[in-house]
Amino acid sequence: MRELRKLPKAHLHLHLTGSARLATVRELADKYGISLPSELVNEEAGWGDGGREWSHFQFRYDAARQTIQSAEDVRRIIREAAADDAAEGSRWLELQVDPSSYARHLGGLDQAVEIMVDACHDAARTAGIGIGLLLAVSWGASRDQAERVALLAARYAHRGVVGFGISNDERLGEPDAFVSASHIARDAGLLIAPHTGCYTDHSHVRRCVELLGARRIGHGITAATSNSTLEILAQNQVTMEICPTSYLPLGLFPALAQVPVTEFQRAGVPVALGADDPLIFGTRLIGQYEILRDVHGLSDQSLADLASQSVRACTAPAEVTKQLLAEIDRWIR
Repeated sequence: MRELRKLPKAHLHLHLTGSARLATVRELADKYGISLPSELVNEEAGWGDGGREWSHFQFRYDAARQTIQSAEDVRRIIREAAADDAAEGSRWLELQVDPSSYARHLGGLDQAVEIMVDACHDAARTAGIGIGLLLAVSWGASRDQAERVALLAARYAHRGVVGFGISNDERLGEPDAFVSASHIARDAGLLIAPHTGCYTDHSHVRRCVELLGARRIGHGITAATSNSTLEILAQNQVTMEICPTSYLPLGLFPALAQVPVTEFQRAGVPVALGADDPLIFGTRLIGQYEILRDVHGLSDQSLADLASQSVRACTAPAEVTKQLLAEIDRWIR
């Protein structure tokens, strides 16, 4: 078997706080006198048998996010995330972040984005990989808030911001409320990449494509239950960002073998593996590829195909994607 760390790949589904090293979060918590929940203090992730509500995840994520209170904290998180990804063979990384969650400590929304963009540029140079930033809003955000973040993303469209996302629990909102914000981002040449299809059915995924012009879907696992939605995804070549280790803790699947990667592939829908929030779920990107090899039985050729799909779906310049695809071909040959 070939070494997966040497397989060039793009990492398209990683959240800023969720990318942090546990040791870093603990150190920052000590620095600011913040008491972390036991799940972030103990070595084990502590999900037990899984099947927890979204609130259990959100509680841990919010606690970790409170430890990021300065520009230097942001730079450190992004620098370490880039180094960790580079060590696993990622050659292009896209970080998604809701800047409003950090604005209070960073001098406001605009200043928060400025700090994050600069941090991505610095981390990319240090780690030797490409980094793009997706600015996101919550599914519970107002129309005005979504438009404000989309306009901000548009201003930075040629300075490191590559997309506009919608994150958090998709049950909080409907795609209709984000049409205007998505148009703003698309007019600026940005990718639309909402999270959906975990708790909502396939129609929520479908409307994100039809109404918002989504070219990638974060998770979207319920789309695998509908042939008509699969057909639309395949026709539009909408890439599904699948993060296998995120679903069992939340009770979305009882076993890793049921994560529908092959169902999407058979339908002609591209898939890009992501780690989502390794701080919370305990597994980085290389572990997702190992699951597809060890649990799903994918061959090295199939894993190389997945890596190629991640590269084709990324926002890297054309010359970078061409080079990465050639390197993936060399890995499999």
